[in-house]
Amino acid sequence: MAEERNRRALQELLHKPGNNICSDCGAADPDWASYTLGVFICLNCSGIHRNIPQISRLKSVRLDQWDDVQIEYMACLGNELAQGKFESKVPAFYYKPTSSDCQVLREQWIRAKYERKEFIYIEKQEPYSAGYREGLLWKRGRDNGQFLSRKFVLSEREGALKYFNKNDAREPKAVMKIEHINATFQPTKIGNPNGLQITYLKDNSTRNIFVYHEDGKEIVEWFNAIRAARFHYLQVAYPGASDLDLVPKLTRKFLKEGFMEKTGPKHTEGFKKRWFTLDDRRLMYFKDPLDAFARGEVFIGSTENNYEVLAGLPNSTQGYHWQYGITIVTPDRRFLFACETDNERAEWMEAFGKVLSKPMLPQEYAVEAHFKHKP
Repeated sequence: MAEERNRRALQELLHKPGNNICSDCGAADPDWASYTLGVFICLNCSGIHRNIPQISRLKSVRLDQWDDVQIEYMACLGNELAQGKFESKVPAFYYKPTSSDCQVLREQWIRAKYERKEFIYIEKQEPYSAGYREGLLWKRGRDNGQFLSRKFVLSEREGALKYFNKNDAREPKAVMKIEHINATFQPTKIGNPNGLQITYLKDNSTRNIFVYHEDGKEIVEWFNAIRAARFHYLQVAYPGASDLDLVPKLTRKFLKEGFMEKTGPKHTEGFKKRWFTLDDRRLMYFKDPLDAFARGEVFIGSTENNYEVLAGLPNSTQGYHWQYGITIVTPDRRFLFACETDNERAEWMEAFGKVLSKPMLPQEYAVEAHFKHKP
């Protein structure tokens, strides 16, 4: 009887506000719970909790037996109260991962919350909130593809992230302005679970560097330090904007990446396989996914400015191997691409459609005016 009563009580708790999604990543219908922290979590996050058994002990909400004391504790806490405690001082710039984010982001978020208690004690946030960070990261070489240890310095005061080829070098190899920097985790592409892609603008063209650190805590702190620097820069650049306005601008994931075939501006050249990255209104193409800079970029405006995406290729087109064509129409010319599968084409069409449907911002007209289509 007690077992059945507790099972019903647990199911009732799951329907309380906040308990119907994972306390850590927001995934729907959590089927695990930490009876020492009083939170309901999803299967993926439960795997991370198992690695901190001194803090979190787990049970299945459907398969395990629960005693009265455990049920009472879950009833007294629950996701909303626990978040109020463990997330009470999360900085606005700190990236809160979702269920679709990579393992290192979710693991370090959970460890920061419960193990290190970074969002209870503000002084523990100094590694990423101080405005200055210096350290070694493994950086992929542009020519040979080897990862080599490089010194990186992030300075909010100088408004830049720099890296040096030698620790004692006086001049940096590259200076990346906080104003134009982006960072996104790319473990699969880089081939390392802690792989981070940093992009920046140089001469109005995108440059990529690929880095990682063996320690997940270190690389996530670098990521959040970049977001903090961007946040403080944007607060000055847009003095009237709210945190809600600024946070989406700190870092961004690419809208879509993958291989397509493309041909040149005259449409008479053969189609070549290239790696494409759609980053906001920039469609960039690379010979290899880990290239430092794009072979070319296409600006994609909005429908109201005479940009259009069409399924298929003109009838006269020749030289393509993949059958599923896409034509992007701009005020200047048409760009022809081919996808390997119909599903890939549908995904690209959807991504392009999202960009085209958004009205262009004033600063995007300036980007469009200066944009150079590389052959």
